Amino acid sequence: MKINLTTQRKAVYDIILQAHDHPTAADVIERLRAAGHNFAYGTVYNSLRYLTDNDLIRELKLGEAASRYDARTEDHHHIVCIKCGRVDEVMTDVPQQWMEAVAEETGYVVHEATINLEGVCPACKTSKP
Repeated sequence: MKINLTTQRKAVYDIILQAHDHPTAADVIERLRAAGHNFAYGTVYNSLRYLTDNDLIRELKLGEAASRYDARTEDHHHIVCIKCGRVDEVMTDVPQQWMEAVAEETGYVVHEATINLEGVCPACKTSKP
């Protein structure tokens, strides 16, 4: 499959690649504008969908109203701070024993697992209430 990275798609892709915080579409638009681009909202959303559909980025639905985007496409999980909303990657594999237990319980053939964890990040843990 040939990937067609238009100027707009490339600019959106670059923003996601440079991000360390799993930005929302609104974050991407803000960063594009800060970089001197003035793309229409629809162009940015369509670019995000194209990049996701072509496995260049991952769309994360972490229980929030807005999706977030991640340039790391290899299998991994995420942890979200319940105080500030920070999102970090978790590279620990899901134990095979757990996958087998889920398959036995449900009757499913499990192909992959995506785990979203919640907790309190180090910065919030040490900050005053």
